[in-house]
Amino acid sequence: MHIVIMGCGRVGAALAQTLEQQGHTVAVVDRDPTAFRRLGSGFGGRRVTGVGFDQDTLREAGIEDAGAFAAVSSGDNSNIIAARVAREMFGIENVAARIYDPRRAEVYQRLGIPTVATVRWTADQMLRRLLPSGAEPLWRDPSGGVQLAEVHTSPAWIGHKISRLQDETGVRVAFLTRLGEAILPTSQTVLQEGDLVHVMMRTDEIAKVEEAFAEGPEEGGH
Repeated sequence: MHIVIMGCGRVGAALAQTLEQQGHTVAVVDRDPTAFRRLGSGFGGRRVTGVGFDQDTLREAGIEDAGAFAAVSSGDNSNIIAARVAREMFGIENVAARIYDPRRAEVYQRLGIPTVATVRWTADQMLRRLLPSGAEPLWRDPSGGVQLAEVHTSPAWIGHKISRLQDETGVRVAFLTRLGEAILPTSQTVLQEGDLVHVMMRTDEIAKVEEAFAEGPEEGGH
């Protein structure tokens, strides 16, 4: 996959290096050309000097062929504008924006842009939004038979109750991460855009759970 990153601070550089090591092609956009020094001489991707929400700059970075876009500059406004341009002008589905002010995060979340708003930000959180797939183990019991994992959930589940997700997949949702905060779901909790779903399940059922979460709810169910 080709991935465009706006912002070459410590976070953007770490994200670019990690993605390239995973075999993806990467283009990094920053208005300060000296920022690209953080990438190191071994980085083989594109370095594009310019404003990350400028359409011509994004085209130079290969946005038209990209599968994901990350906005991780130091400015909240720039990040959300760039994320919206990538989503709305270029049709990029896997978009994520770093937001420093958590009070703004909910507003942006309603625009359909997944945000990373926690102070204890990690590249892992951004990677999960850019490359959503399968289950990411968080904890295993000593015997290895049971594990807690974040499972990628199809957008088809959005708007449905967690109770239905549990009934149809046969697992227990331990908690959700919503707008950077963990919440314990009740029988009435509805899955929202941007929610990360953390599931407690048997290790030997991971493949079955991943498939059920990826397919969406059964037709005709309630």
